[in-house]
Parts: sequence; C-alpha cells; structure tokens
Amino acid sequence: MTTAKFARNSAANVLRLGLTSLVAILLPAYLTHHLPVATYGAWVLILQLGAYVSYLDFGVQTAVAKYIAEYEAKGDYDGCSRCASVGLAIMLAAAALGVVLTLLLAWRAPHLFRAMPPNLLADARISILFVGVSLSITLAASVFSAVFLGLQRYQVPMVSGVATRLLYAAVICVAVALHSSLATMGAAVAAANVAGALLQVVLWKRLAAHVKVTLQAIDRTMLRQMLAYCAVLTIWSVCMLFITGIDITLVGHYAFNQVAFYSIASSPTNLILLVIGAALGPLLPATSALSVARSPQQLGDILARTTRYSTIVLLLTGLPVVVGGYIILRLWVGSNYAVHSIEFLRILLLANIVRNLCAPYSTMVVALSRQRVATAAAITEAVVNLGCSIWFAKHYGAIGVAMGTLVGSFAGVAMHFGVSMAYTQTNFAVPRMQLFLKGILRPSAIALPSLLLLPLWWREAAPALNVGMWAFGILGTLLLAWFAAITAAERSQLRRFLRRRLRPSQSAAATQEGR
Repeated sequence: MTTAKFARNSAANVLRLGLTSLVAILLPAYLTHHLPVATYGAWVLILQLGAYVSYLDFGVQTAVAKYIAEYEAKGDYDGCSRCASVGLAIMLAAAALGVVLTLLLAWRAPHLFRAMPPNLLADARISILFVGVSLSITLAASVFSAVFLGLQRYQVPMVSGVATRLLYAAVICVAVALHSSLATMGAAVAAANVAGALLQVVLWKRLAAHVKVTLQAIDRTMLRQMLAYCAVLTIWSVCMLFITGIDITLVGHYAFNQVAFYSIASSPTNLILLVIGAALGPLLPATSALSVARSPQQLGDILARTTRYSTIVLLLTGLPVVVGGYIILRLWVGSNYAVHSIEFLRILLLANIVRNLCAPYSTMVVALSRQRVATAAAITEAVVNLGCSIWFAKHYGAIGVAMGTLVGSFAGVAMHFGVSMAYTQTNFAVPRMQLFLKGILRPSAIALPSLLLLPLWWREAAPALNVGMWAFGILGTLLLAWFAAITAAERSQLRRFLRRRLRPSQSAAATQEGR
C-alpha cells in the first residue's frame, strides 16, 4: 500500500469524522435546550445501553478487514469471499445475542437506575428495545462495510456512515420538535439504524459484489482461523466495555442527577477519540499488507513515526478543549451545563489522551495477529478502571467515575511499555525507551505552555487569561509543535508539499491577470 493511498484513506476517514462530528456537536446542543435535564439524562442512558450491542462485534470487523487486505494483496479473491462469508455467519450469531442482551437490559432497567423518575421509566424500557434490536441488525450488516475496509476503499463506508448519521440526527430532531415520548424517539432511531444497515448491503452489491458474502461459502478452516484470531479481540472488547462503555451507566446507577452533565463532558472526549481512530483506521490493513514485505526494523520505524504523529494530533486536538473547556461548553450547551460538566470534561480528556498514546501500537499489534501479547495491558486497564470507578463513585459520586478512568489509563500505558512491548521486539525492532522518548515525550513538549498557565485556567469559572496569555498559549503551542514535535526533514517535506499545492493556484491567478 502506497503512502498516498494510506493518506487518501485517512483523509476519507477524517472527512467522515468531520461530517458526523457536526451531528455530534449540534445534536446535543439542540437536545439540551429542548429536553428537561432528567429526560436528556434518560435518553443518554438509553443510547448507552443500546450501544452495548456494538461490543458484541468480537473483533470480527477488524478480522475481516485484515484478512481481505492480505488476500487481495496476493490476488486471492476466493479467499476474500470465504473470509467475508465466515464473518457474516459470526455476526449473525452476534446479532442474535445482541437481541437477547437488549431484552435483558430493558428488563433490568428499573434496578439499574433506581433514581430515574417513574414517569420516564416505562418509555425508557421500550426505547431500549427499539435501539438495541436495531443496532443488532446494524451489527450483522457491518461485515459489508468491513469488505470495503479490507479492500482499502474507505470512501464507501464513509458515505454510508455519514448518510446514516445525518438521517439519525434528522429523525431525532423531528421527534423532539413534535414533543414525542422517549419511546417514539427510540423508534425513530431504530428506523434510521435499519436504513443504514440496508444501505451497507446495497453498496456492497453494487460496488464489491466480486467478494461473495453468503452462508453457502462458509469454510471450516477459515472459521477456525477467524475464531482463533477473534478470541483475544473478544477479551479486548470486554475490556473496552469496562474502560469506555460503562462509565455513564455507573453514573446513572450512583448519581442519576449527574448523567446529563457527565454525558455532555463525554461528547468532546469521544470526538477526539474519533479523530485519532479515523486517522489510524487505515493503519491496520496497511500494516497487514506491509508485513508481507517489510522487515521488523522498517515496521519499528513506522510504529515510532506513527506514535509521534498520533501524540501530536491528540495534544493539538485535546489541549484547546482542556484549557478553554468552560468557554466551549457555555457557547455550546449553556452556562448551567458548563458549570456542572467542566470538571468531568477535563479529567476525561486527560484520561483519554493518556490511554491513546499507545493506540498506534495496539493497532499494529492486531494487524500482525500478535494481539495476545497486548492482552495484559487491556485487562489491567479494565480492572483498574472499573475497580477505581466503582470505589470512587461510592465515595465521591459522579466525579469518582472520571477519576477511575484517569487512573486506569495510566495503568494501561504502563503495562504496554512494561510488559507487552517486550514480547513484540521481533515484530517492531524499536527500543522501548526510544519509542517513549521520541514517540511520546518529544511531542509532549506541545503541552508546556498549557502547563505554565495551569493555575489560571483550572477553575470552575471562565479561565482567568487575558489576551496576552491566550496569545502566549496558542503561539507557544504551535511553535513547539513545529520546531520540537516534528523533525527538520518533516518540516522541509511540509514546506515542499505546501509549495506544490500553492503553485497551481498562483499559475491560475497569473493566467487570469494576463487575460
């Protein structure tokens, strides 16, 4: 896979992210201004419980994309078809399990959220059923998007993902504008989810039908291979559930009145996670293809550079939200939410910046089928996160859940560097200390201006920063990103790239003047 193709796929992912992020930004702002705090909190919990179905992916989408990328690199389209067909069989079983899980969660909702107002509870349970069952259908259809990911045609899933998200936003806004119940809102979301699933199937039929996806093409050898590959990813999925998927549910159990505020704080955090996920998404099939011909030294160099770039993106996207979070929240959802959400926002952002420092390593390990060695880090983070979140929640309420997430993130990174990377030196020939110093510590210099101004912006009210301090923070961050985070060779490459991009427009301008 060429660098240009990787860049195009990353750009497609980022474009999809940019468009769907508009929904993630505008929709909560609309809902928080049109729904009571308790109703919005209940709606957030409905979406959270429904989203648990997505954790039943078991890593199948990742596996399908990986194996199709490898088979296509060899020109083996029969292998691509066998892989996709096995993926469909597993996802159908997962979808059935998702329906059972949804029924269980709807049944236990009154016990999970004892403080939820009784007038919301009945509609909430119906809505959970709508959302969960529709997401189970979407789960089964996700194998068709995985085919395009394996073929490294990221533009197609981008189109289906954006279309589904826009439809979701439209139907929710209409339902809220009509003062509909939570049950009606759930039905509207279910309709959008099912439509999105059908769109994935239609796009596959029209654009990638040469990769057969049928239950008649199931191959037992491929099934065993896929299940073996996904076994460890299933553990990872369970760990991710405890790391990122259970926090709002814990808040709903221990402090229901804080759910709406905690969820608003989670939205910018999730957005930053989507940014890094979109940028790194093409790395998995690219690594799978490159591993056929590249040496461990070359893969180690790719890991080091990708880790550094990822750290730069994390800090440049996360620091402005951490420092100016109160102002952003106030403009976005109003002063009431800003006051109650800012503390959650800062802790959650810091936690997720830390835990994603090793995202490139985790992605490349999965691409090389070495995910088993990284399981210790995932389990450690999950156990520490869950244990600390529950303990802190009992003693400190909702803020304790965020504190548990922060502690868990440090534990996960420590286990990656202390344990996992020791077993993958044959895959990535890069010393751990070098990876830490050059991939993480060097670009972390970007955070120095924010740290110097910490006493002035870490407060519940608006940051006590004047114009000069804001200028110092912004310019200092950008200068450090340019001179410290990237190398001289990379600065030269960026300058040449910009000059090439500017020359056509300059030539066109000169032509127009001549006319």
